[in-house]
Amino acid sequence: MRKLDVFTHIWPKAFHQALLKTTGEMKDMHRRSEAVPMMTSLDRRFQVMDLFEGYQQILSLASPPPDAAGERAAWRDLARIGSDGMAELCRQYPDRFPSFIASVPMRDPDAAVEEARRAVKDLGACGIQIYSNVAGKPLDAPEFRPVFREVEKLGKPIWIHPARTANFPDYPTEQLSLYEIWWTLGWPYESSAAQARIVFSKMFDEMGNLKFIIHHAGGMIPFFEGRVGAGWDQLGARTSNVDYRPLLKELKKRPLDYFKMFYADTATFGSKSALACALDFYGVDHVLFASDAPFDPEGGPMYIRETIRVIDSLDILTEDREKLYYKNACQLLGIK
Repeated sequence: MRKLDVFTHIWPKAFHQALLKTTGEMKDMHRRSEAVPMMTSLDRRFQVMDLFEGYQQILSLASPPPDAAGERAAWRDLARIGSDGMAELCRQYPDRFPSFIASVPMRDPDAAVEEARRAVKDLGACGIQIYSNVAGKPLDAPEFRPVFREVEKLGKPIWIHPARTANFPDYPTEQLSLYEIWWTLGWPYESSAAQARIVFSKMFDEMGNLKFIIHHAGGMIPFFEGRVGAGWDQLGARTSNVDYRPLLKELKKRPLDYFKMFYADTATFGSKSALACALDFYGVDHVLFASDAPFDPEGGPMYIRETIRVIDSLDILTEDREKLYYKNACQLLGIK
């Protein structure tokens, strides 16, 4: 069966060089990313991909975002270089890489609109990747609205990748998040918070055709369906300084129904229960196969192998397995 992995990360050679020039020496998570051979070596990537029959990848840049460092001109250059590099790989190896996801410099919304339009119309990108916060700002900040309107016009989805770093402490008395809590637990939280800000900012009411793909099986939302549902049906009941009752009446749908409009991927790192929870919440038509390769202890093959193992172990119809592996992606992304 064809397997179309919609969230795998890469640094094309020219982008990697430009990134190093802009940021200098890599640190922390980015330094570890650089150390994974599959991130920068096509030979190693192909070796890993060949382990899995019928396996293809949708390419996306790995963290950091193109606007994480440097000046405004560098943000635009990095986004363009990244898109150009991935587009070239898709042209050279269409059987391996049917398409790619463009990263855009959200800190420069005008440039983000231009790059989204260029990447989709001129280069064939199947959507764009943004992060769950933009240099600490939430996605529903007014200056980012033009980006969402442009992508809705383009008819492509938006992938949301977590962006929390160790500089987000878990306690107000501390300066940093310890023990990589910022990643292990912080990323699912931040993905969930981003969804909530999108919902309650009435973005879906303004742009009814907007589509979002949430990494890591939708973060915390599926597990906390009861709180998202009955809890937010009482929005404002526990708040003393803001009256949210008018907002609840202004929304065209129940909050829970908006959250079910998101799409999620299967990147649960081999957790069958997490994937089953996501499928139960979003439904099989709103879940797409993704592994998050190559960020596993083996440097690439493990998350792909374990995700396939979990999907194959699900007690579902063959037609539903086909939806998860490639049909949902083809329909949503516009891929043959």
